[in-house]
Amino acid sequence: MQLFLDTTDTAVLADLVKTGLVDGVTTNPTLIAKSGRPMAEVIAEICGLVEGPVSAEAVATDAETMIKEGRKLADIAGNVVVKLPLTRDGLIACAAFAADGIATNVTLCFSVAQALLAAKAGATYVSPFVGRLDDHGADGCALIGDIRTVYDNYGFDTEILAASVRTADHVARCAELGADCATLPPNVFEALFKHPLTDKGLEAFLSDWAKTGQTIL
Repeated sequence: MQLFLDTTDTAVLADLVKTGLVDGVTTNPTLIAKSGRPMAEVIAEICGLVEGPVSAEAVATDAETMIKEGRKLADIAGNVVVKLPLTRDGLIACAAFAADGIATNVTLCFSVAQALLAAKAGATYVSPFVGRLDDHGADGCALIGDIRTVYDNYGFDTEILAASVRTADHVARCAELGADCATLPPNVFEALFKHPLTDKGLEAFLSDWAKTGQTIL
């Protein structure tokens, strides 16, 4: 499963890219607003830090303007993915981009029916919101498995990008259920490295090694 970072903090991104485990980046209007910087500037900098897909979201609500915005975003760099809302107009724009070979990420997906439409519109990625469904009493991760079943039934190429991921357990379960990718806030990405037994085991190894009085270098 590919791991994307959901962030516009380029300092944090530059640090985490050093792990070699960051496959791409997603952004949204809220993250851009928090950055306090011009959108095009932020996206260009992110695209310079990662070789993988970088999602940049159109903010218009009508298809015609979405297409204009999306084309401008796609011109920023070759790895920009145009992010669109899962609305009727969003899918009209998605189909137009698919016809032109421009990658898309259809976001704010909350049902299998919506995911089916996104795939039929030619979306490169569809982003089901796992955590936000959990907030409303549903099983967000289960939606990942349901979409996987439908996509496999019909051979759709659209990749399932688990979004609104809140915990390391969310990531693990989405992987088990067949998500192609997940986008994580930096704190959740960092949490993937951690387990209390790892810390305990390392502490014991280092203690035993220190008793030998040896050095490797």
